[in-house]
Amino acid sequence: MATKLSEAKLNEASAAEMRAAMIDSQLRTNDVIDPAVVGAMGAVAREAHVPPALASVAYMDRAIPLGSGRALNPPLVTGRLLVAAAIRPGMRVLLVGAATGYTAACLALLGAEVEALEEETGLIEMAKLAATNPAIRWTQGPLAAGTPGKGLFDRIIVEGAIEALPAALADQLVEGGRIVAALRDGSVSRLVQGVKTGGTIVLRPFADMDVAPLPGFAAPKGFQF
Repeated sequence: MATKLSEAKLNEASAAEMRAAMIDSQLRTNDVIDPAVVGAMGAVAREAHVPPALASVAYMDRAIPLGSGRALNPPLVTGRLLVAAAIRPGMRVLLVGAATGYTAACLALLGAEVEALEEETGLIEMAKLAATNPAIRWTQGPLAAGTPGKGLFDRIIVEGAIEALPAALADQLVEGGRIVAALRDGSVSRLVQGVKTGGTIVLRPFADMDVAPLPGFAAPKGFQF
């Protein structure tokens, strides 16, 4: 009996067609044209990183709810963050708010050594089943704390919208390293990037997008972006 989308399952051909459509209609038309990023996102089975009941909508241009108030970002958000991060093989990357491991899987295909940080037990359990690349190491703990004691990282990717960048994360980036994230400014989320220079990171916006929020990143009183 043929696999039915109504049963929230995708056969391999259907998933491949959806990935191709995602690349052509969402990524390439919106400045995600880096061959390595496009190749990685075209190879990772996004449907494996969402709840089974939502597999048939995994490639739509929208956030996918994961439970516990969390969501998987739209493909375009992930693509723009990966392009901005400028990943090169062998880089150590801290992925904050790794959720079900979709971006971690893409980073591993880009040749990164990925430290995937997540605090929700259910999401980590799902991620470990879906993202099996040995280049990914999982850490469970508060997202805003990063992974102290695990060295410095060439890149930090914050996989969601936050109100402020904690100093604890900035401290875990190497001098000359790059961080990409999304900052919330009222009802607007702005993708930002910054390079650590002289111990300081200045985050500069490069796109306004609808980004899934991350818990635990409230701005200090008086903070302004």
